[in-house]
Amino acid sequence: MIYHSIRFTLKPEVTSDEKGALVAKMRELFDAIPAVKARVAGPDFGGKYEYGAVLVIEDIAGYSDYMNHPAHLELDRIGLPFVDEFMSSDITDDPDPEIGAKIAEVHRIRFENVPDIADLISGLAEYTGSAAPGKNGG
Repeated sequence: MIYHSIRFTLKPEVTSDEKGALVAKMRELFDAIPAVKARVAGPDFGGKYEYGAVLVIEDIAGYSDYMNHPAHLELDRIGLPFVDEFMSSDITDDPDPEIGAKIAEVHRIRFENVPDIADLISGLAEYTGSAAPGKNGG
């Protein structure tokens, strides 16, 4: 299993109504992705981030399906313009010693094949996660 986690803060000018709509849209679109076996999305407590989500995905094939699913791409295109800081991480019990590299490769290929998403990520004030593009890469 792979537990994919995202945490983010929104730009100061984002209104309460926009925040509520964004979280509702995030839940709706995650639910449209067959590879997501379970999810929680909402306010994030205990750190600098305002919102977050944890998605349960069975394996690396499902992870790739999730990352490239049209609903996920739609969510990125709708939501990332509102985001200031963003982080993603993955926790897995997959015994494959190369699973971290495989996760990073899914992101790298996605950013290469979907340049508008890579541009949105690159434009964030801060992004940490696998295969970060642009100024946040490392």
